[in-house]
Amino acid sequence: VLISCGSTPEDYNLITISWVGTICTNPPMCYISVRPERHSYDIIKKNMEFVINLTNEEMAYATDWCGVKSGRDFNKFAEMKLTPVKAEKVSAPIVKESPLCIECKVKEIIKLGSHDMFIAEVVNVQADSKYIDPVTETFNLSEAKLITYSHGHYYKLGEEIGKFGWTVKKKKK
Repeated sequence: VLISCGSTPEDYNLITISWVGTICTNPPMCYISVRPERHSYDIIKKNMEFVINLTNEEMAYATDWCGVKSGRDFNKFAEMKLTPVKAEKVSAPIVKESPLCIECKVKEIIKLGSHDMFIAEVVNVQADSKYIDPVTETFNLSEAKLITYSHGHYYKLGEEIGKFGWTVKKKKK
């Protein structure tokens, strides 16, 4: 994912993070883990807010580039031609080109070793309307063409292979 942070346009930055996930439903919470030496670390720690911007195939190049270049040396939004847009509930911007943006407020920072974990409450979610199924009003994952990262490689997300409870669902008579 691309994490956007900063409270003013001069301060805005992007960092690619693979250590990210959901940790609670009620209240909705997630986490990111960031190395303290990364430029975005101090920005997130100062503002105690960030946005998780899911990335897709169209954003793959920018996602990788933002993970290997430092915001100390580059304006990543400008370099990658990404558009910062004012978020609704946090001061950090969302990335307009992202199919789904999750606005977060940090509740706790846990030192883990090489990374510190920022535990955050989800305060808002913005989805690009072109990925919302008009019938179910849900986010259409396959249409968004999201990407993932594992062990140094980027992958396209594949087709649905089942849904929650499909292994125990009773057959219709």
